Amino acid sequence: MKKNCLLLLLLLATIPSVYAQDEAPVSVVKNQFKINMLFPGFVYEHGFSEKNTLYSEAAFGLGYSYSDFYGESNVYVAPLITEQLRHYYNLQKRSTKGKRTERNSGNYLALNASYYFKPISGNSEHFSYVPSSTVAVLWGLQRTYKGRLNLEFNVGPGVNFSEIETKFALPINFTLGWVIGK
Repeated sequence: MKKNCLLLLLLLATIPSVYAQDEAPVSVVKNQFKINMLFPGFVYEHGFSEKNTLYSEAAFGLGYSYSDFYGESNVYVAPLITEQLRHYYNLQKRSTKGKRTERNSGNYLALNASYYFKPISGNSEHFSYVPSSTVAVLWGLQRTYKGRLNLEFNVGPGVNFSEIETKFALPINFTLGWVIGK
């Protein structure tokens, strides 16, 4: 009888620790490097707490402008740098449902600051571009699959500043790339 009670007590004592291991908080990766292929670029994402990262990117971006005066549009490619302060808000929920959270696979909210340099290409004779900055609040999602294929999408309202004007902006970003390193 004493052996059965001792065994039952030991079993009951281990249940909370097993449960605690299943509910351990999911955390972002501390250091992650990516290469973007759709619009060539390099990304470094540094995790500084369980759910927050600093995302830094140097890449080429695709832009669009329209001139009322000339009645024509322009599509251009410009180098850019981006910094984002990201908060991954659903990692624990994804983990509980058995979905991937590896390499920061989750949804996030971000404060975004981007600087767009002078374009390297455009399709209009009447196009003059002034380098600009955009500050935005973004909602996004990032998924990294088993082969380290990385897909990312984000969108949100913002403000674009240049020497000439300040205007509303709607940054939309889609990237396709690979996570490199460990």
